[in-house]
Amino acid sequence: MPNFICVTCGNQFSESDAPPAHCPICEDDRQYIGHNGQQWTTPDAMRQTHHNVVRSHEPNLTGIGTEPRFAIGQRALLVQTPEGNVLWDCISLLDDATVEAVKALGGLVAITGSHPHLYGTMVDWSEAFGGVPIYLHESNREYVQRPAPQIRYWDTEIFALPAGLALIRCGGHFTGSTVLHWPAGADGRGALLTGDTIQVAQDRGWVSFMYSYPNMIPLNASAVRHIVAAVDPFAFDRIYGGWFDSIVRHDAKAVVRRSAERYIAAITE
Repeated sequence: MPNFICVTCGNQFSESDAPPAHCPICEDDRQYIGHNGQQWTTPDAMRQTHHNVVRSHEPNLTGIGTEPRFAIGQRALLVQTPEGNVLWDCISLLDDATVEAVKALGGLVAITGSHPHLYGTMVDWSEAFGGVPIYLHESNREYVQRPAPQIRYWDTEIFALPAGLALIRCGGHFTGSTVLHWPAGADGRGALLTGDTIQVAQDRGWVSFMYSYPNMIPLNASAVRHIVAAVDPFAFDRIYGGWFDSIVRHDAKAVVRRSAERYIAAITE
């Protein structure tokens, strides 16, 4: 039986003879049902129509994204460390060429993600690399559409991964929305991998924060302040958002602070 994939959000579901009746991720007010109604595909079908591209962002950080664009168009990030590689956020397509490319970069020791919109086919990815653990925040458990024994839930504000990597629960977009701190990033100045918990704006000197991006529902001021406070203890000069071109290259901590001030002023005046 196939593990069907929602065409709109890219999440994979537990195996079934027929497509699921609905997608709870898309029915949530942070997402939406596709304009042509609920549609499904399968991993085998995707391999016939799509392929992945692998691009280096900087030493030891590699982006993996799907072409043509699928679902919300995110790309995964492979963080290489001396203690093993971690995959941050997932995409829906996994094929033999991608598996070989990741193995050539050292394989995986763990998978994690920012929030349910970027979980993709994380269980397939885990299984392809020997059942490596998938670390997700406990409060996002209800949104996981394909439960698996290798998913390990954490419920603290900070969770340590290999080589000094740290998962930071920021909340905001989802209660369990998470960012990944990579201390070795940006030539040792530190980088945050944020998905859209902290969304890189088209003007790369700014970021933003939302409860729902497609439905344009803002966050409240207290939620934005919590995000800033959560990341403030960490050193970071660069931010990698959830898409290939969503990067704040310099002075990222100051960008987050001033963006939060602008955002709060805009929603409270």
